[in-house]
Amino acid sequence: MKQDDLKKLKSGTDIRGIAVGDHVTLTDEAVTAITKAFCFWLAKKFNKPELKIAVGNDTRISAPRISKAVISALISCGADVIYTGLSSTPSMFLLLKESNFGCDASIMITASHLPYDKNGLKFFTPDGGLSSRDIDALLLIAAEDKYPVGAGRYFERSFMDEYSRILVEKVEDVCGLRPLEGKKIIVDAGNGAGGFFAEKVLVPLGADIDGSLYLEPDGNFPNHVPNPEDRKAIEGLSKRVMETGADLGIIFDTDVDRAACVDKGGEEINRNALIALLAAILLPEKRGVIVTDSVTGVHLTEFIESLGGTHLRYKRGYKNVIDKCRELNESGMYSPVAIETSGHAAFPENYYLDDGAYLMTKILICLSQQAKKGETLSALIKDFKRPAEEAEVRIGFNQDSRDFKAEGDKVIEDLKRADFEISTDNFEGVRIITGTGSIVVRMSVHDPVMPINFESDEAGGCKKEAIKLMDFFKEYGFLDLTNLINFID
Repeated sequence: MKQDDLKKLKSGTDIRGIAVGDHVTLTDEAVTAITKAFCFWLAKKFNKPELKIAVGNDTRISAPRISKAVISALISCGADVIYTGLSSTPSMFLLLKESNFGCDASIMITASHLPYDKNGLKFFTPDGGLSSRDIDALLLIAAEDKYPVGAGRYFERSFMDEYSRILVEKVEDVCGLRPLEGKKIIVDAGNGAGGFFAEKVLVPLGADIDGSLYLEPDGNFPNHVPNPEDRKAIEGLSKRVMETGADLGIIFDTDVDRAACVDKGGEEINRNALIALLAAILLPEKRGVIVTDSVTGVHLTEFIESLGGTHLRYKRGYKNVIDKCRELNESGMYSPVAIETSGHAAFPENYYLDDGAYLMTKILICLSQQAKKGETLSALIKDFKRPAEEAEVRIGFNQDSRDFKAEGDKVIEDLKRADFEISTDNFEGVRIITGTGSIVVRMSVHDPVMPINFESDEAGGCKKEAIKLMDFFKEYGFLDLTNLINFID
């Protein structure tokens, strides 16, 4: 395949494309070429011609086609394959660390929270997920058509039962057997791969899961987008928690590397509030640096500092915040967690793996401990101030814009020199300090869009600041300001 066509499938540290419909880009040919390139890259990296690779997938309707292409490609390169079937993304890494599978690497077939017609490939070695540079190397190999040739073997074995037991034991080690006895916990899996958490984690811990939502795998995602940031999904979970009198609601994305929750009474614990809760759990144990993405709010910084911690806003992208957390710890500066507002959270004690299910085990331990004191989870963040308003508006680029990244970077640099108060505590885009909150303007990690995140302590404050930005942005003809205009109107 042509390298330019392959490059279009790169999405940060993953491969993603259209997998269903009339305009498929993630074709069998592309999947085969990239998978074979992974074999070549692995054999060279580990100096090991005989490889064993695990392959798993989430619930997407294109998973059977793509998994078949991946497995055939691996076997044709001489690699042995263990097909794990329906799996979570974190489990596909953990099996390289805490199983007797004996695998050298793994491939997860997923496109995370993207719509049903998308799919992709995510690659792991025992060192973790591949970097953006590694993906570039794979695509170059795929374009050069350099592959090993052989005849590997095929096996089937699920890891999800073992993975679930690992999570159960992490809670039991701290809280004892069946610590959730008498607790009702609702899980919304969004018809993705997260349904296992209810039956295989919560039930063994003693929880009542009656009333849980969309646990059945269905790659059409008929009920809502499986995304903890989706407003419809969060509101539905909150409603179910209140209807059933549950003590906690948990929501996962499709492949379970992200999560959020709803406390007793339906109070959402997501984004900044979720980070605040983790800070309240972790910092009393040992003070350190909480690493987040760039769009977290001012009040979160205040809350973290009130607990004796330090807040470091870093570049958007879960791999960026994870790598920064690792870097800090390796330099001798303690950092207990890396977390994005999207729900990606990684802990040093769990191999720096962004795992929504592991994140929720930390919450379950806290829930059990709080219950013994007659308190709720929200009691831990009662002093965390929430803004009156939060909003995200995504600015596009006109179709004749040929180099949206360069154009977007120019807008951001011009913003820094304009008549705005600019925060110096910033690693990405520009953070504007307003009279009632803040604005973050940055370029998307993956897409030709410029997200703007508003936060205001004043009702109507986001709209006021949006009007000021409109006056600045309207000078740039290559920007598509439709979404900002609609937000203001």
